Amino acid sequence: MSSPKILVLGGAASGKSEFAEELTCGLGPERLYLATSEDHDEEMRRKIEIHVARRGAGWDLAEAPLDPAPALKGRKPVLFDCATMWLSNHMMAGSDLEMAQENLLAALAACPAPVVIVTNETGQGVVPENALARAFREAQGRLNIRLARQCDCVVQVVAGLPNILKGTLP
Repeated sequence: MSSPKILVLGGAASGKSEFAEELTCGLGPERLYLATSEDHDEEMRRKIEIHVARRGAGWDLAEAPLDPAPALKGRKPVLFDCATMWLSNHMMAGSDLEMAQENLLAALAACPAPVVIVTNETGQGVVPENALARAFREAQGRLNIRLARQCDCVVQVVAGLPNILKGTLP
């Protein structure tokens, strides 16, 4: 039996990262935080500081804005936070999104450890007014569908409250 893969999705500031952190803490005493965000500006630096402070001790860190595969080879439970920033990084880099997604899905499937993946639900708001934002929303929706199909458990977080959409929590 392979280790569980759990997708946690929700809107911005929905409590999904906090929920995913607590869930990952329950998977083992040592954990890996796989970070995809980059601190390009003060706002993002502050957000990263808040996440680091909230997590506390017991976490190793791997920064992987584009290629998480090397970090997904270990045996410690992994919190992959987040697929939305990972996708954004690839779009801004002009990557082949299909190939990047195939590589991500293959790395997740091969990972021997439990993985909790955080992602944003971007399709429930208004239609963006510009082409890049619409392309991103579409790509994020398609990535979320592929992740949800591959994961054993899918949890939507709204106002800090989890709603299990697929499977059961470990």
